[in-house]
Amino acid sequence: QVQLVESGGGLVQAGGSLRLSCAASGSILSINTMGWYRQAPGKQRELVAAITSGGTLNYVDSVEGRFTISGDNVKKTVYLQMNSLKPEDTAVYYCNADVRYWSGGYLQRDDYWGQGTQVTVSS
Repeated sequence: QVQLVESGGGLVQAGGSLRLSCAASGSILSINTMGWYRQAPGKQRELVAAITSGGTLNYVDSVEGRFTISGDNVKKTVYLQMNSLKPEDTAVYYCNADVRYWSGGYLQRDDYWGQGTQVTVSS
């Protein structure tokens, strides 16, 4: 069983900063990609940023230059540093991990999600 535990959300004024963390635990063989998605009320969930095990980074255009994703392979943790926050960044942020693990003698690969953490940016 794999679990993703998020922390770091909250309420901040426009222009402020927040740092999200997501720690993966369980019978993990390797993590291919970890990322952050967000979903605002009435909108579809969208990818915000992702990092691969090889260090490749990917950002949605709207956060480029303001958000930074980083990872710690040993701790199986991914971080999202969010600076210059805007009201339109308000959403529930979800951690996602593409995980390989052993189960029943077979190598399995699945997508896992965290429970979500609320980020609210006031104007």
